[in-house]
Amino acid sequence: MRKERYSFCTECRKECLYRLQNIERQYDIKGKKYNMEVTVAICKNCGEEMNIPGILDLRAKEVDEQYRKIENIISICDIEKLMKIYHIGKAPLSLALGFGEITITRYLQGQVPSKEYSDIMRRALESPKYMISRLQENKGKIGKTAYSKAMKAAMELGDLFNLSEKMLSTISYIFEKTYEITPLALQKLLYFIQGIYMVFYRTALYEEDCCAWVHGPVYEKVYELFKTFQYNPIDDSRFVLLKNRFQELSKEEKEVIDLVIDTFGMYSGKVLETITHREGPWQSARGGYLPMERSNVVIEKEEIFNYFKEISEKYDFSSRDGIRKYIDRQLEVI
Repeated sequence: MRKERYSFCTECRKECLYRLQNIERQYDIKGKKYNMEVTVAICKNCGEEMNIPGILDLRAKEVDEQYRKIENIISICDIEKLMKIYHIGKAPLSLALGFGEITITRYLQGQVPSKEYSDIMRRALESPKYMISRLQENKGKIGKTAYSKAMKAAMELGDLFNLSEKMLSTISYIFEKTYEITPLALQKLLYFIQGIYMVFYRTALYEEDCCAWVHGPVYEKVYELFKTFQYNPIDDSRFVLLKNRFQELSKEEKEVIDLVIDTFGMYSGKVLETITHREGPWQSARGGYLPMERSNVVIEKEEIFNYFKEISEKYDFSSRDGIRKYIDRQLEVI
């Protein structure tokens, strides 16, 4: 049962019930006007706005978050992630990025960074290579221990993300468009995206080859990146590095990924595995192997293209309905 909310109404001069609602207000920030949605408390007795405890702090937070989003300014949460993934403290991070020693401390306390400094922090968050270059450039300003820890973390992250830009951008977009995803489901979506993209544009979206593993087509470097999650959804602060990479994808590339997510993406990794097990490319590459026998045989891109071209002509993969009909057919009991 929801607890009723009371506070003192200055108009009614007594304790009154109130309701919270969102309204749009205009704010002038640094000489520029912004329309923002904020929370207000409305007295249920007189209908006037009430100044309840905590409402001003909540509103300030809402305005701050919306301002940062509109102006593409890094959030406090992402600055904290930046410290976490590189195992570095506030002062060493400030110096490593070329800022004053207490700059990061001020930002964590709520000061809004300039667009220039925000872009530097965001780039460090998204690119271990960039962070390595900043650490090397400012090595003399940072203590040896802090430098070593941060450099080690940056190098390890750089090794983890040893994938093509298109692959990283595709994974980033999948993360953006799905509520949660397991490594197994991710592998299969990447495979279907590659196949359908090749049918539409006669070229591969990403350069990586996939192998015919026991559980279906697998991109080995992607497997190494997410293997610690096993059959659980992927959730880790390190992967904030992938957050905005999808912006590099073209409209056509995003359309193909959306097509796959809206169809194949409705199913679990195990169901998608079943579908790939009934397809020619995986079956052909697994020829001669026992069901649970390990194999690193590559599923050739030409095989993938030829198969998807054939089934696309039969089911019309330019439409979601056509793909759904194909999925239904693959899942029929044989």
